[in-house]
Amino acid sequence: MRGLPPAAWAYVCGVVALAVGLISTSSFAELDWFKLAVLALLFLICDSAPARLNVERAKVSLSFAASLASVVLLGPAGAALLGLCAVVTGQRFFAPVKRLFNGAQFALSGFAAGTVFDLLGGREFRPGQVRWVEHVTGPFLGALVTFVLVNLTLMAGVLLLSRQAAPRELLRESGQLAVGCLGYGMVGLLIAGLWPQVGVFAAVLVLLPLFIARWAMEQAHAQQQAHAATLAALCQAVETKDYYTRGHSERVSRGSVMIAQEIGMRADRVEAIRYAGMLHDVGKLGVPTKVLQKNGPMTEEEFAAIQLHPMRGLEIVREIGFLDEALAGIMHHHEKMNGRGYPMGLAGDEIPEFARVISVADAFDAMTSTRSYRPARSMDEAVEELRRGMGDHFDPVMVEAFLRALGRDGWEPPEPVVLPDDDVVETTQQDHDDPSTPIRIAGDGVRN
Repeated sequence: MRGLPPAAWAYVCGVVALAVGLISTSSFAELDWFKLAVLALLFLICDSAPARLNVERAKVSLSFAASLASVVLLGPAGAALLGLCAVVTGQRFFAPVKRLFNGAQFALSGFAAGTVFDLLGGREFRPGQVRWVEHVTGPFLGALVTFVLVNLTLMAGVLLLSRQAAPRELLRESGQLAVGCLGYGMVGLLIAGLWPQVGVFAAVLVLLPLFIARWAMEQAHAQQQAHAATLAALCQAVETKDYYTRGHSERVSRGSVMIAQEIGMRADRVEAIRYAGMLHDVGKLGVPTKVLQKNGPMTEEEFAAIQLHPMRGLEIVREIGFLDEALAGIMHHHEKMNGRGYPMGLAGDEIPEFARVISVADAFDAMTSTRSYRPARSMDEAVEELRRGMGDHFDPVMVEAFLRALGRDGWEPPEPVVLPDDDVVETTQQDHDDPSTPIRIAGDGVRN
């Protein structure tokens, strides 16, 4: 929270002041302090071990269960008071501003959820009554949704004002985060329902399933990290063949994601195309290095070897199950809209959507990167080349989407390549990824 802009500081102070004012004016005459103490202990235990999601920097606190139980068992004021426990949780011990904000955030969320629960008639029924769950499920769901919405909205406000996230990024990532929050919050109804029968042991009984759920989410996160490490290793293996393409796969992946998000792809397909962009050139592992780095015109056999690299890529990664639709992007990213691409000469809509996306990102990065035979082209020149190839080489829809995203998010071209002093590095005078660079075939002129 260091270095917050003035607007973000004002926002944080406003949220904290609102929470303090709300609690200080609430009545606690009927509050069951024993229940509050038990739920506060559960809150502290759960909040000290948040569950990581497959969303960058995002975690879900298991304390949502205690917070939603307090909505039923303690009412709006009690739920707000419980939320203040976030101020003293260990995971934020060395971040006092963050602790204050999170305490206020949970307090306001709890009070709002408790108010909605009361307004929907949930307070008219007490845990243990006949058909209690049936009567309170609707009010509880309303309170749960309110809690999550208020919590995520308050968090989004500080992230936006502190410029730690863009609106589109928040919208994209909030879905999975909200699902996690809603899932843990539902456990609160279980705690409240068990309380009349087992008392304080209701809090103890839910700890096991909560931490099993956390373990499962940690396993999913670890698996995702292992996937990313595997893909990174494959990309590094490809790029060791040519110093001039270092970082190319990562940039193509980023450009492909920009297009995918711009055209409104689902989150799971955006993730798949991120993988496809990273691995689009993995088939170069099956192409002799002397061919990739050849300085001069290629023979027909050498050019055929280049044309086979998408199929080689498919052979290498086809057994990696989680790639799914990404395989089509890897296989066909060198097809052209006019049917003169390779390896199968597909045209127009015959070309898979993933391949049409990657083709644009691949060409743009190739043109804006330094090669051994030429300096990097300017972004304006690369944009003009993309426009010139619309309908012939590239899908116009994908080009326009990329240009819109480029104008909004910008593009960071690679740094100039520094070759190692102790290696002899071959250089090439051609680039099959660059649409403005022809491939010269010995004895047979020029091919694009």
